[in-house]
Amino acid sequence: MSCSNTPPFRYRGVSLTNTLCYHSLLFAAILVLGKQDLQDSIKPQKVEFRSLNFNSTLHWQPGRAREARDAVYFVQYKKLAGRSQHSLTSFLLFLHRYGQSTWQNKDDCWGIQNYVCDLTTETSDIQEPYYGRVKAVSAGIYSDWSLSCRFTPWRETMIGPPTVIVIHSNKSIILKLQAPRSPYKRKRGSQIPMTNYYDLLYQVFIINNLLDEQHRVPVYEGKDKVIKIENLRPGVSYCVVAKTYVPMLDRSSAYSSRQCTVLQ
Repeated sequence: MSCSNTPPFRYRGVSLTNTLCYHSLLFAAILVLGKQDLQDSIKPQKVEFRSLNFNSTLHWQPGRAREARDAVYFVQYKKLAGRSQHSLTSFLLFLHRYGQSTWQNKDDCWGIQNYVCDLTTETSDIQEPYYGRVKAVSAGIYSDWSLSCRFTPWRETMIGPPTVIVIHSNKSIILKLQAPRSPYKRKRGSQIPMTNYYDLLYQVFIINNLLDEQHRVPVYEGKDKVIKIENLRPGVSYCVVAKTYVPMLDRSSAYSSRQCTVLQ
């Protein structure tokens, strides 16, 4: 029965029914506001994709509330199909007719306590844009979804450095360079190198440990997988590092690990 339909009960001229109703409504409002505040305070923060060689993961941070530390998280993803294959006008017509693709649950990231979810398989169409989103649940309270920025693997993945093998000979060093590999495989099972997706250049640097261990001297840039560095001093310790470079995106990898040798 609502308060408006409740017969008034008076004590010394004061309507106790109205007073009780007022306090009940006030208490209900406090509960609603408290629930809303908890929903906001456990909502995941800074949802973003991170990707290296197309190994793509969704990351987030817990909400500001202490309760967020005990929350479990639910992850969904969505691909906006057709963007790379249509003009902007065609794409807008496509969305008008068919709408955006529906959100898909990531089963392995449904009710987890981690702050990361692997979406490598789900983002394998590397030219298409994707979104991810995360919600939190704590003490039976569900937060709203937190949405990532749009993520297109081909444009945004970071390229790793090449693998460097050093073979030294008299007054020279021979290097064998191998491109980083993607997580995707050929029919025979071998991993597809990143050179299948990008026009990569190798940048090679040499470090003379006798002079300055931090000074990297560029000695090569190009596509060769085997290079020779000549006119080096016997008895000196040299280290070599390398990077990959994508001219189309003007993007370089981190340096490879140092490979060192002492010429005889």
